[in-house]
Amino acid sequence: MSVILGGAVKLYFYLNDEIADPRTQDWFLMRTPWPGLGIMLFYLAAVFRWLPDYMSKRPAYDLRSIIAAYNAIQIVGCAFIAYKSLTLGWLNHYSLVCQAADDGPLSLEYAWSVCYGYFIMKLVDLLDTVFFVLRKKQNQVTFLHVYHHFGMVAVAWGIVKWLPGGHVTMLVTLNSIVHIIMYGYYLLTTWDDSYKQSIWWKKHVTQVQILQFTLLFVHFIALVVKRECAFPREPAYLLIPQNLFMVILFSDFYYRSYIKTKKS
Repeated sequence: MSVILGGAVKLYFYLNDEIADPRTQDWFLMRTPWPGLGIMLFYLAAVFRWLPDYMSKRPAYDLRSIIAAYNAIQIVGCAFIAYKSLTLGWLNHYSLVCQAADDGPLSLEYAWSVCYGYFIMKLVDLLDTVFFVLRKKQNQVTFLHVYHHFGMVAVAWGIVKWLPGGHVTMLVTLNSIVHIIMYGYYLLTTWDDSYKQSIWWKKHVTQVQILQFTLLFVHFIALVVKRECAFPREPAYLLIPQNLFMVILFSDFYYRSYIKTKKS
C-alpha cells in the first residue's frame, strides 16, 4: 500500500511541478488542480441538486435580458481568442501537421491571451447549465451537455498548465470559432422566437459542432502519425478518443433530433 501511495505522490509532483510550464503557474487557478476541481464539483452539485431543489416550488425565471447580454459577451470573448490565436500562431508561423510547443517572442502573449483566456471562457460556459435550471429546463441538462462542459474545462486547464501553445491549440481556435456561431444563434433566439422554432438553424449549428470534432480528431491523429515532431504525443492519446467520443455523441443527438424525428 505504501508503495502505491508513494508512486501516487511522485506522479502528482511530476505532473503538477516537474513538467508544468513555469510561466503559467502563478496565474489564477493554475498552481494546483484542487481549486479548479472544487469549482467543477460545486457546478455538478449546483445543477443536479441545489438549484433544482431551489426551483422545485418556484416559477421559472425570465432571464431573456441576462442571457442576451451573456451571449453577446461570449461572442466578443470567443472572437478575441480566435483572432489572437490566428494572428499570433495559426496564420503566422504555426504548422498544421506538426507544431512544436511555442517558445518564440510571441509565446507568452499567446499563452495568456489565447490559452488562459480560453480557460476562463470555459469556466464562463458553465453558466449555460445554470440558466437551464433557473428557467426550469432541467431536461436540457443532459449527459452530453454536462460531460462536454466539464471536459472542456479540464482540457483548457491542462493546456494552460502544460502546453500553452503549439499543436494542441488548434482545439482553442476551432472551438472559439464554433462558439461564435453557436452563441450568435442563441442571441438571435432571444430577439425572435421564430429562430428557436426553426429546425434549419438548430440542425446546422449541430452540423458545425460535429465538423469541429471531426477536424480535431484528424488533427490529433496527424500528431501521432508524424514520425518526428517536437510536440509531445501524450496529449493526442487523450484527445483522439475524447474527440471521437464527442463525434459519436453529437452524431447520435443529430440523428435522434433531425433524422429519426423526421422519419417518424
